[in-house]
Parts: sequence; structure tokens; C-alpha cells
Amino acid sequence: MQRRHLLQAASAAGVFPGLALAEDKYPNKTINWICPYGAGGSADLRSRQLAKLIGEILGQSIIVDNKAGAGGNIGTEAIAKAKPDGYTIGMGNFAPLAVNHALFKKLNFDPSTDITPITLVERGPLILMVPADSPYKTVKDVVAAAKAAPGKLSYASGGIGGTHHLSGALFEFAAGIDMIHVPYKSGAAGTNDLMGGQVQMMFEQMYTAMPAMKGGRLRGLAITSKTRSPLLADLPTMGEQGYPAVEVLNWQGLIGPKGLPADIIKTLNTACNKALQDPDLREKMLGQGNEIAGGTPEQFAALIKAESPRWGKVVRDAKIEPE
Repeated sequence: MQRRHLLQAASAAGVFPGLALAEDKYPNKTINWICPYGAGGSADLRSRQLAKLIGEILGQSIIVDNKAGAGGNIGTEAIAKAKPDGYTIGMGNFAPLAVNHALFKKLNFDPSTDITPITLVERGPLILMVPADSPYKTVKDVVAAAKAAPGKLSYASGGIGGTHHLSGALFEFAAGIDMIHVPYKSGAAGTNDLMGGQVQMMFEQMYTAMPAMKGGRLRGLAITSKTRSPLLADLPTMGEQGYPAVEVLNWQGLIGPKGLPADIIKTLNTACNKALQDPDLREKMLGQGNEIAGGTPEQFAALIKAESPRWGKVVRDAKIEPE
């Protein structure tokens, strides 16, 4: 006991500086990981999987805290306004980082300046789906029907301003058609009504679409990625169907607040990239049809910078407003 007190006193006096550095080395306490969406969704699931792996790599516990609401804005704002010491990080998602700046009249954070991108985690395409008994067998069939009856065909989404909705709006512009957007409280609710025939079509996340397609309840017409998915090799891309502009990838990645020190960014980026090499996690991600990303903070920042004006234009042109 006396020896420990002497060492602590000596460290404080600068006699053993290495001891102080060891005690101050990041991370030396529990890290809080904010997920801006509710429990059970894809952002929550991936947050928990990554938090566990990154925590093991760093030798510290990482606790996931769900702060859902306002299209992901509440949780993302909490990350943006956190102390930049590396002990509050979280999941940065497509909508709050690249869409909501145009969708909402006022944001309490600026995605371009108040967020530190750390690592892009994944990207995932959507699939344009119709009921299994739909008369539409191709995207061209949909376009022909929509042009024959403007404002009659409907497409579902999991809410205003999300990837389901924006994919539909982008399709309308690309094809020169007018359809009815029907927003639901969740993607699952929209899919249920699609299977029931209450709506004609929906751009759905691949991990949700595949089971319904394989079960014979829904039919996929095209995928929104640039190339075909190896999991659905017979499904053409929107580009192959004549609409290359309808390329949509839902993405998410690890972020922190602005002002995060470079050494902490490097530590978290290295740990996240290592976690993305975990065989079990890779199997889960690839099995959902997602593209495993990784890479540098600069690459993630470049993606956000490129996506923001693109989706801002879609929001403004379609005159999309939040609920």
C-alpha cells in the first residue's frame, strides 16, 4: 500500500511519466455508443455487433444507447454535441448525414461540420418489389402502367425521407412518371401491405426483400446497385432496366463529434476495420446482401460529401416535407 502511494505521488510529480501515460491511454473507461434508431432495427443490430467486437479489441466495454426519433436526428445530434474525448461515439446513418439537412427546416447540428466520420461500415442496395400476383413482370411494365394512368399507382415506404421513399421519388423523376407515395410507420408495415395488395410496389431493403421473394410472396423486379448481387444473380439492376440514375445504397458507419483528436480517430478506425474482418460478422453482413466497407475516415467523409447534394436535390425537386 505504501509503495503504491509512493508510485502515485512520484507519477504526479513527474518522476515516472510512463505510469501517468499508461493510466491516461485511450480508452481507459467505458465507451458510450449512440444508435439513432430504435432497438431491433438494422442500425441497432449492427451497432451491438460492432460494439462488442470493437470493445474486445480495445479492451473496454462499449454500451449501446438507443436515442431514436426525428428521422435519426435526435441520436445524431447527441453524438455531435458530445465531448470530443472518444467516450461518446455512434452510428452515422444515410438519412441524418445526407438527407435531413434538406428535409428538415432546422437541424440542431450540421452534418458537414459537427460530425467526425471514422469508418464506413457497410452499404446495401434496395430491391423494387411487387406482389407475387402482380401483372408487372419488369420495370418497363411498371413505367408503362404509370404513364397510362398518372397518379394511380402507389408505392410504400417506411416513412418520409427514408431510402424507401427517396428511391421511389428518384424512380419517378428518372422515368418521368407520377405515382402516389404511401408512408408507413416502418418498412415492415409497408411490406405487409404490399403483400396484401394495398399498394402496388415498394423499394425494400435487400435483407427484408429476400425472404419474401424466396417464400413466393413478393416478386423482385430490379436492384438499385450498379452491379447484380451474387445472392440474386438473376435479378437485373435498375440500370439494366433502363434507369441507371436509380442507383441507391443505404449506408451507415462509425462517427464521433467534431474535434475528435487524430490519435483517437486512428485508434477507433483501426479497431473498426479489424472488427469488420471478423468471419461471423462478415457472414451476417454478406448474407443480408450488404457490401462490407471499411477504409479510412477520409473515404467515409468523401462519401457523405458526395451524397448530401445528390439527395438534397431529390428532396427539393420532389418537394418532400417531414411529417
